Amino acid sequence: MTETIQKPQPRPTADTKMFWDSCAKGQLVYQSCQKCGRAQFPPRGHCAVCGSDRIVWKKSAGRGKIHSFTVVHRPPTPAFKEDVPYVIALVDLDEQFRMMMNVRDTDPHKVTIDQRIEVFFEPMDDGIFLPQARPAR
Repeated sequence: MTETIQKPQPRPTADTKMFWDSCAKGQLVYQSCQKCGRAQFPPRGHCAVCGSDRIVWKKSAGRGKIHSFTVVHRPPTPAFKEDVPYVIALVDLDEQFRMMMNVRDTDPHKVTIDQRIEVFFEPMDDGIFLPQARPAR
């Protein structure tokens, strides 16, 4: 009998609940500081630049470009064995914040720096939807 190995799941916190709830609705959101105007990710209770607690949520268009990436050929755990090779990228979103995400729907060896991407959401267990990138259409 083959045991199914599950991939690690995000665990929403008080600071990240709004982000994960929005992902479940197909919307990518980020935080913006009302004092200094900086966008930030990951979510937190204060601005990482000026320390202000005047943080608001904004909706992202879900488009950006690849800042850096790596192609994974060796799975870090058995749960990722079926996925290799796959791409993990740092993505600069158009709203001036950066996220790490997988790049899907393309040959991993054709991904390039500055390649335009769009975000989509991959359903996981427990109602979590994980943001993923794919080449922009």
